[in-house]
Amino acid sequence: MAKKVVATLKTATGKDWAKVIKAVKSPKTGAYSFKEEMVPVDKVQEYLSKK
Repeated sequence: MAKKVVATLKTATGKDWAKVIKAVKSPKTGAYSFKEEMVPVDKVQEYLSKK
C-alpha cells in the first residue's frame, strides 16, 4: 500500500499535495489522537489554523 501512495505522490499531479498530521485533544479523556489528511499545499496553513 505504501509503495502505491509514494508512487502516486511522485507524479506531476501529486507534487502539489501535502500529508498533514494534526494532534487533537479529546474533550472527554484529555488524551491526544492524531488526525491525518492529504491537503493541497496552498491550503496547509488554513487547515492547521482551523479547530
